[in-house]
Amino acid sequence: MIFYAKKIHTGLLLLLLCCVLDIQREEKNVQKSIKESAKRNDMGSAKALAKEILMSRKAVNRLYENKAQLNSISMHLGESVAIARTVGHLSKSTEVMKLVNNLMKAPEVAVTMQEFSKEMTKAGIIEEMVNDTIDTALDSDDIEEETEEKVDKVLSEIAGETAAQLPEAVRKERSRVPAQRASTSQQEQAIAEGVDDEEELEELRARLDKVRS
Repeated sequence: MIFYAKKIHTGLLLLLLCCVLDIQREEKNVQKSIKESAKRNDMGSAKALAKEILMSRKAVNRLYENKAQLNSISMHLGESVAIARTVGHLSKSTEVMKLVNNLMKAPEVAVTMQEFSKEMTKAGIIEEMVNDTIDTALDSDDIEEETEEKVDKVLSEIAGETAAQLPEAVRKERSRVPAQRASTSQQEQAIAEGVDDEEELEELRARLDKVRS
């Protein structure tokens, strides 16, 4: 039972990190589109794309919250049952499953999910679900409409070289925009904190390399 739980735990961390990387890859494409729109002085499109950036960053933050929630439940409810229940709940979460479905194109991830399913079947607890704490963390409302100030900050951050074309409020905001991005290595470390065994951590990194390639 513990063996299966540890493998599921490691796999969940892998899936969370894959989701983060997938969102960030798409964000780079959106950033490019924002710059192109700003150069054309198409600020309507640029603002719409900036809202997409804000939503993607909120999604990343929620994934990190899910990772912290997973570790907390593992400690307080017992590792094997808590992790298996979390997997069962994740399978019923529309928001997370949309992200996971986008990753199913990667053969390595598909194989990993099949392995998890077999292991959970052996454990006999596929149908169980976590308590209201996990429910609160995952079943969040739709992302609310972003304020103009936040959109302007994103525009200033991404399209800084075309600041002359941006509204005056955005140009003033440019000097106050804080650094918002952590390096990829820092993000991997944040996810990998939940893996206790060094061998499992190496396996996690190896799988990530295959997904990226």
